[in-house]
Amino acid sequence: MRLPIAARIALRELRGGIRGFRVFLACLALGVAAIAAVGTVRESIEAGLRREGAALLGGDAAIELTYRFATPEERAFLESRAEAVSEIVDFRSMAVAGEGARARRALTQVKAVDDAYPLIGTVRLDPPMPLAEALSGDGAVMDTVLIARLGLAPGDSFRLGAKAFTLRAALLREPDAAAGGFGLGPRTIVRTAALEGAGLLAPGSLFETEYRLRLAPGTDLAALRAEAEQLFEGGMRWRDARNGAPGIARFVDRLGAFLVLVGLAGLAVGGVGVSSAVRAYLEAKTPVIATLKALGATSRVIFTAYALQIGTLTALGIAIGLALGLGAPLALAPIIEARLPVPAAFAPYPRPALEAALYGALAAALFTLWPLAQSERVRPAALWREAAGHRPGPPAPRHVLATLALLAALIGAAAAFSGLVRLTLWSALGLAGAFALLVGVGWGLKRLARRLARGVRRLTVARLALGSVGGPGSEAGAVVLSLGLGLSVLAAIGQIDANLRGAIARDLPKVAPAFFAVDIQKDQLEPFRSMALADPAVSRVETAPMLRGIITRINGRPAREVAGDHWVLRGDRGVTYSARPREGTVLTEGAWWPEDYAGPPLLSFAAEEAAELGLRLGDRLTVNILGREIEAEIVNFREVDFSNAGIGFVMAMNPGALAAAPHTSIATIYAAPEAEARLMAALGDAFPNVTLIRVRDAIERVTSVLAGIAAAVTWGALATLVTGLVVLIGAAAAGERARAYEAAVLKTLGATRATVLANFALRSAIFGLAAGVVAIVAGGLAGWAVMHFVMEVRFRFEPVSAIAIVAGGAALTTLAGLAFAWRPLSVRPARVLRSAE
Repeated sequence: MRLPIAARIALRELRGGIRGFRVFLACLALGVAAIAAVGTVRESIEAGLRREGAALLGGDAAIELTYRFATPEERAFLESRAEAVSEIVDFRSMAVAGEGARARRALTQVKAVDDAYPLIGTVRLDPPMPLAEALSGDGAVMDTVLIARLGLAPGDSFRLGAKAFTLRAALLREPDAAAGGFGLGPRTIVRTAALEGAGLLAPGSLFETEYRLRLAPGTDLAALRAEAEQLFEGGMRWRDARNGAPGIARFVDRLGAFLVLVGLAGLAVGGVGVSSAVRAYLEAKTPVIATLKALGATSRVIFTAYALQIGTLTALGIAIGLALGLGAPLALAPIIEARLPVPAAFAPYPRPALEAALYGALAAALFTLWPLAQSERVRPAALWREAAGHRPGPPAPRHVLATLALLAALIGAAAAFSGLVRLTLWSALGLAGAFALLVGVGWGLKRLARRLARGVRRLTVARLALGSVGGPGSEAGAVVLSLGLGLSVLAAIGQIDANLRGAIARDLPKVAPAFFAVDIQKDQLEPFRSMALADPAVSRVETAPMLRGIITRINGRPAREVAGDHWVLRGDRGVTYSARPREGTVLTEGAWWPEDYAGPPLLSFAAEEAAELGLRLGDRLTVNILGREIEAEIVNFREVDFSNAGIGFVMAMNPGALAAAPHTSIATIYAAPEAEARLMAALGDAFPNVTLIRVRDAIERVTSVLAGIAAAVTWGALATLVTGLVVLIGAAAAGERARAYEAAVLKTLGATRATVLANFALRSAIFGLAAGVVAIVAGGLAGWAVMHFVMEVRFRFEPVSAIAIVAGGAALTTLAGLAFAWRPLSVRPARVLRSAE
């Protein structure tokens, strides 16, 4: 009988409308909408990548090799399995326009193609012409950015290596651009045959070949991959149309998961409003609850009745949130697609909707259970007295356990859906810490305000404001908690973004070299080094032999079976050799091999990456280099610092293992900024096959990528702040009646409208300042933790964003307070005081 009775009570209560639940619905809907929108965009991009996998890849499948072309046997295998095969060579080079001192140089990512390219899609050029026509003879096409940088026009000549090419057209669209991943330079496309004589593809030069395959419909991709791996013996990387751009897909998935966690922070902020709305609603229903208890209704019936009512409103809030979150990306699909560098297939996908609905339901249950449970412990006698001075005790143990279970379920769901278990747990701990800090600050602010009010008796406005902040019914807790949490998320993102930009643009150039030089042939190494050091602005030149290899096995087992999808295993990695440790090398375990060692291959591995892969001294790694499998024993681990842009290798072997293999060397040149232009000109003229990568240009490319990521995260954080504003407005609206009564009393005692308004404004500003100060502390701590433990970069507190956070918090609360102060000010005191009798 309990449920039917409770259901009837809930239904009758709902007939009164949702006036008391507007903030509840707004907070819940905003949180759900943010999560659903992020999930929909992520799912749309992933669907677009799956749908356009072949177009992005440039074929139904692709096999990539490093440092070499396919052997006649391997090429015959590919041609026997495919309807068409296209060979592409990808490498970096310097494009040079002009001669002598007036020559202009720029780094470019060269794609050398054959007659079959592109197998899928079309290349769009300006002026319009077929690609075959543009590349005939020594023709070339270039990205518009590179053309502008070199000051070229169609018909002009430029050099790649030791050979001249003619620019025929600007490259407007490259159908397989997304498959190439992140490049340090704009694109140039030439014919592979035209590179003969350029000196750019000499033995040991750093280049990659890719063989795109157009397959017959119904081809078993998994079987073909297994066949290819058997023939190529692990010395290749396979991609197919099922995931044509795995790097982009992985990036989108991780960024989307992180943004969902930011959305959950917004839902947590909204939870404060949800909890406050439920508590205020139940307090307003005190006479109803009292009557029901007096008529024999048990606490369980009352709890169930209001739980059903709130559950129904929760379903409504989730529905509104899903409509907004799923509808907004669909409505803005043309705009979003135009700004995305990858295809997207926008549709109402079920997974984001289910994920957002689950988060919304769990968060609503978590934040409403406590006020609902407290109503059980209120006695009817206290209710009949309108709970004057009454404070309900803690909920029953079963409700405490249920609250903990809901919290664990919410965190577990976030970890499962995002796949970022550690980040989810740390985010949950951070939110819990922020909640505790903000609750403590709200409590402390009340006590401090009460003390300060006694010492400012001559300052009427300050005494009134402080007395209100510290008095009973103060909004300090709700306002500081809701606004402070939203501002904390923004402050943390501001500190992280500023420190990342600072580390890249300010700190890195101080320790980074001016140039990276690659593809230095053996007979060029000493002349190159001597010419660079002859410039007085060059402080030092470091060189190292370089090859690239793929880790295929660990202790005889496939590497990915042992260590999973670690970044070291995803592609080829730089490998060097040395008879003795490089200057400054720090060994963490083991010892270096003797300089005259001539035994089986030995390996030195980066210590941090080894720990992540679970490697130990004595383990044996099989590395495929130039198609040859080399098995080496790990004899030491060493510290490798990749953050200074210097020479750093995950793997180093003894010279006897690699010295005989065709290879080139790399060099880093440390020089003053004013010498960069003349160094690039002198070294470029003397060694046209050597590619000079200006580190400052690479820094700018990385910074632009980080700017896009920071913008996406900031928009996610703004959703959290908007939710906090809704809670703030709800708290201000809920206190409007109390402010009207207060204004009436103050006017009766002789206070002017200006005094009353200043009182309201000052107390709101105090709330905002408190929230802003807490946000600076919490955001600074979060920023330090991310930079120190995740990025491993020195943290520097950034004051500009911190000041903006404090000023913004004070301004927001002041405006919200004033917005709900005009009506209380305009009410006549007599009318308010008579209604309170």
